[in-house]
Amino acid sequence: MIRLLVLPGDGIGPEITDATETVLRAVADRFGLALQVDRAEIGFAALAASGTTIPEPVIAAARAADGVILGPVSHNAYPPVAEGGRNPSGVLRRELELYANIRPARSRPGVPRPIRPEVDLIVVRENLEGFYADRNMHQGGGEFMPEPGVALALRKVTARASRRIAEAAFALATGRARPRVAAIHKANVMRLSDGLFLDEVRAVAARHPQIAYEEVLVDAAAALLVRDPARFDVIVTTNMFGDILSDLASELSGGLGLAASLNLGPDYAVAQAQHGSAPDIAGRDLANPTSLIASAAMLLRHLGQPAAAEAIDAALDQALARAETRTPDLGGALGTRAFADHLATLLKETP
Repeated sequence: MIRLLVLPGDGIGPEITDATETVLRAVADRFGLALQVDRAEIGFAALAASGTTIPEPVIAAARAADGVILGPVSHNAYPPVAEGGRNPSGVLRRELELYANIRPARSRPGVPRPIRPEVDLIVVRENLEGFYADRNMHQGGGEFMPEPGVALALRKVTARASRRIAEAAFALATGRARPRVAAIHKANVMRLSDGLFLDEVRAVAARHPQIAYEEVLVDAAAALLVRDPARFDVIVTTNMFGDILSDLASELSGGLGLAASLNLGPDYAVAQAQHGSAPDIAGRDLANPTSLIASAAMLLRHLGQPAAAEAIDAALDQALARAETRTPDLGGALGTRAFADHLATLLKETP
């Protein structure tokens, strides 16, 4: 039995989590997987019902599940923390110690993309530190104003977190066809913090001599992703750099609507789309659910179901290869529900 917790979230979240559940049930039927899907409210729905955007019972349910499907949230529109407006994504990352954010970017056959070279890489992003680290775990974040007109940001980098994310990156590279790891940094300016990060990555690299290793400045990496994305296989970097570069890589491979993401910790895993809640198209059956569906496939692979994960990826490739079976953002005519139903049909029909 695989027990999944679905947290629909805000905006298009309920639509794309519904679509993802449709695909998960189809693949479970095909492979004979016993699947239990529970749901709980987060975001504005939870705020209205219980006074907080992520109630404590939801965190407990996430701990009890084998994996979580997390819909996008409109956290920028939430009230202050004191009024219940916590970012559910950030809370789950801290509470479940989801230190690694795995973000693959792969060009899919037939999908238009802004550059000719194909993209096939993974960004391994440290998920709990950097400029995004919370000062007191619940409010404020890593920035503050000591006086009016002066804003300061604190960047937290530790040896333990740097070592841990490096180990995750080299573990992923070990199973790749052309194993290479690139550490992305700005140590020429942030010598202490990025210097510490690089020291730990180098120590891990020394234990994996069979994997090619290089270090690239973050600005050069952004340029190289556009010019020569095939140079990169696995990218490992700190929180904010990883956030930015993974969005760039995903856009180059076809768009954020296709971009999968898995948050991993020692004991828990949360599948999450890379994109936001898109409130402007919420409820209109226009959202592309590919990102969350592909993230759910990553979760299945993590839970020891590689055949089911590969079947979902193959169905996505087949659907996205033809304009008539894409969603409107990619020039297609299928709505969110119809796209999910088409994927479910492909999963049932494919031997």
